[in-house]
Amino acid sequence: MALYLLLSLRQIEVSHDMLVGWVLSRLHGLSSFLGRKRVIFSTAASQTTKPKVPTNFEEDTWSVLKSAIAAVFLKQPVSCSLEDLYQAVSNLCLHKMGGSLYDRIMKECESHISATLESLVGQSPDLVVFLSLVEKCWQDHCDQMLMIRSIALYLDRTYVRQTANVRSLWDMGLQLFRKHLSLCREVEHKTVTGLLRLIEKERLGEAIDRALLNHLLKMFTALGIYTESFEKPFLEGTSDFYAAEGVKYMQQSDVPDYLKHVELRLHEEHERCVLYLDAATRRPLVATTERQLLERHISAIIDKGFTLLMDGNRISDLQRMYMLFSRVNGLELLRQALGLYIRSTGQGIIMDEEKDKDMVSSLLEFKASLDAIWEESFSKNESFSNTIKDAFEHLINLRQNRSAELIAKFLDEKLRAGNKGTSEEELEGTLDKVLVLFRFIQGKDVFEAFYKKDLAKRLLLGKSASIDAEKSMISKDIELSREINDSFKQSSQARTKLPTGIELNVHVLTTGYWPTYPPMDIRLPYELNVYQDIFKEFYLSKYSGRRLMWQNSLGHCVLKAEFPKGKKELAVSLFQTVVLMLFNNTQKLSFQSIKDSTGIEDKELRRTLQSLACGKVRVLQKLPRGRDVEDEDSFVFNEEFSAPLYRIKVNAIQMKETVEENTSTTERVFQDRQYQVDAAIVRIMKTRKVLSHTLLITELFQQLKFPVKPADLKKRIESLIDREYLERDKNNPQIYNYLA
Repeated sequence: MALYLLLSLRQIEVSHDMLVGWVLSRLHGLSSFLGRKRVIFSTAASQTTKPKVPTNFEEDTWSVLKSAIAAVFLKQPVSCSLEDLYQAVSNLCLHKMGGSLYDRIMKECESHISATLESLVGQSPDLVVFLSLVEKCWQDHCDQMLMIRSIALYLDRTYVRQTANVRSLWDMGLQLFRKHLSLCREVEHKTVTGLLRLIEKERLGEAIDRALLNHLLKMFTALGIYTESFEKPFLEGTSDFYAAEGVKYMQQSDVPDYLKHVELRLHEEHERCVLYLDAATRRPLVATTERQLLERHISAIIDKGFTLLMDGNRISDLQRMYMLFSRVNGLELLRQALGLYIRSTGQGIIMDEEKDKDMVSSLLEFKASLDAIWEESFSKNESFSNTIKDAFEHLINLRQNRSAELIAKFLDEKLRAGNKGTSEEELEGTLDKVLVLFRFIQGKDVFEAFYKKDLAKRLLLGKSASIDAEKSMISKDIELSREINDSFKQSSQARTKLPTGIELNVHVLTTGYWPTYPPMDIRLPYELNVYQDIFKEFYLSKYSGRRLMWQNSLGHCVLKAEFPKGKKELAVSLFQTVVLMLFNNTQKLSFQSIKDSTGIEDKELRRTLQSLACGKVRVLQKLPRGRDVEDEDSFVFNEEFSAPLYRIKVNAIQMKETVEENTSTTERVFQDRQYQVDAAIVRIMKTRKVLSHTLLITELFQQLKFPVKPADLKKRIESLIDREYLERDKNNPQIYNYLA
């Protein structure tokens, strides 16, 4: 049938050249379906005469287009050339017939798409074969719609763009395919079932056609039915699959193998998302897998294998457990299991009296093993570190006095001369590790008593393995402080001037023997200020020339508090005391008022208020509520406070040690000048045998490298006489004799 030409010759020539170039460039390889028919254009019409639409123009033109569309769907040759078909669509659009053409194309496509999908009903019972047929059907549909869109491209670019709520030809084809796929419920259900069966086979270790899966799932995505038709049943099936597998493998496998299996499964599911599943499926898929394989079995995994892994020092397996548990919020249970393991295992070390000789060595080995696991397996998690510390503090104090004594004896053994084969570095490393245990001891006075006795023997008898190592160990003048306290309580100042209702104990410590602490000035309540002044008067009257420097940050108090629900004793820091005593006279105070009244440094005050109003023991209430203390906050006395215990410890929030403080502490701590004086006296007298007091003092000033007062030297001489290292000459008390 001849096509009608309704444009001027010049217009035809231009549009023909453009059309041929465009079509040939885009439809290369698809023209095998099309016949080549030359169009003969009539030039008889006058260019000045307006052409008329021939009779039956629309019907005749559509007949040609319908025949071409049918040929495309039926994969038959098309009788007209692409140029002719494109021009036919263009002509209809130019004469305002685009809407009718669009409806006719949609109706024609729908009839073919419907027939194609219905032809799949009752096809092969083999799911893989059936899926291949669906894939072929979809691929043919895409190719056919591309061809039809190319033929009717002018319609897509004019009528479709200019008309609201009209789909493009490609989207119209998707909508029709989706519509008739949903009408063919058997086809859709069988397709989804086949996809799920293939994925299950792959999970069971069988090889499958991943490309087939990929193409069909992309079809579901393109049709907009992926989430509802596939993803939902897929996730449900995944949950059921791994729920059954988790129970089975937990019964059949040991914990290390089970964790490796879980790790492998998670990797496989991630790989599926990369290879053929939609990217949006990854998160719910991984979450489902984690829930069924991990979250449901956390307690069983810990009960069955955690102790074995810890006993075997299985670093990599413990690391795998930690990483997997972190994915399902299981670290808290793991941390609790760690604490129970340390207490259980450590109790066997601590409570076995027959192995007291090896107790400290065993504890050091146990601690080193835990530290390695914490660092390599538990990613240096701070809460796990605190659990280790808490558990060790519990262990060390199960036999409080005995543990302290054994640690002191262990140090004595290491520091005595005769430890052949041990280098300075190894000795220093051992001392560092022992000091970690020392920090856990609650009864440090017991440790101190044994350690001082052994230290004096080593130094005075010349049996110390290393003077430098001795310097690295701590020596306290706690005893002297106690004597000063007792003396103060018996003094006239204490009996006549002290306010009633307050009991104060002061530790007077030699600055050079202790770590340095940054001074923190505060405004003390009147009662405490009076007490400080009276003690200072007493102390300076007894030790003239000395200077007292109060370390407020180390002070602690026990306050008697009356709450509406009962009386309590609060064990608090000095900073907490100063803040709480402000509420004796008022019910509510702002942050700024507290700061002005106490003079406590800003950061320290915020920590103090946090401990009182935001911690476990909330003596105060913060308004508004929250964890952080802001400048605008106010605080009120908590009248609703109650607790089962009479004495309650209100833990302070500690300030983290700075690098500078750490360095200063490392350099200055563990100094013990007192025993160096004793050692120097014994050394001089051992050489001289007999020496006058004046010459001995002179010799000591020459040998000692730090400043010391004659009165202090005299005290050390008296101490050595009491311990029978020296004696006074019977005829002249100013002369000393050495006792071998």
